[in-house]
Amino acid sequence: MQLAKVVGNVVSTQKDPNLVGCKLLIIKKIDEYGEFEKYSSSSTAIAVDSVGAGIGETVIVTSGSNARYVYGDKMAPLDMTIVGIVDEIQIV
Repeated sequence: MQLAKVVGNVVSTQKDPNLVGCKLLIIKKIDEYGEFEKYSSSSTAIAVDSVGAGIGETVIVTSGSNARYVYGDKMAPLDMTIVGIVDEIQIV
């Protein structure tokens, strides 16, 4: 899992039938201090929202085959899913 900030949304009228009804958000990966990852080609991505996140929120994302387990049929072609909204980050 990784931390990310929601920076936008995506509207797609034509998509895989398993994605119909899914909210798609643009996320940008961040480090534990809330800073955007620099010099990373994969720092911006599209993720399916499963928790009702909004633009500007810090979220937890899961990727790879684990991202599919959020939806019951596991047939959706998902590579990244938002699984949590972060309230606070504490570093000791």
